[in-house]
Amino acid sequence: MKFLTACFLLALSPLEAHHSFAAEFDVNKPVKLRGIVTEMEWTNPHSWIHLDVKGPDGEVTGWMIEGGSPNALLRLGFNKSALPKGSDVVVEGFRAKDGANRAVGQFVAFADGRKLFLGGSAPGAQGGGDK
Repeated sequence: MKFLTACFLLALSPLEAHHSFAAEFDVNKPVKLRGIVTEMEWTNPHSWIHLDVKGPDGEVTGWMIEGGSPNALLRLGFNKSALPKGSDVVVEGFRAKDGANRAVGQFVAFADGRKLFLGGSAPGAQGGGDK
């Protein structure tokens, strides 16, 4: 009986499913965002870059950019100090299908010209090019 109760409770607990690119992001909605890094989350299965992006009207909007897993980012040249809070960066990727201020990133570019690929599910995000 305890086993069945445990199985029932596990079935009711919220589960975060791993998703594919096409399930959440739209290849027909590319974004190029220039902003200031407010936080970098090193979480599994995806990392997240939080950006403050200033719009043409001067209003600042928060964005979340999905990247690959911490392990994938490490293999692509990222480390925990590669993207410090306050960094001015440009991120290119694809916007969420639901129109939220969320995107999956292909790469992040720094003012000095360096690029780091984000190793996520975005087309072309698995590496290559400048690092």
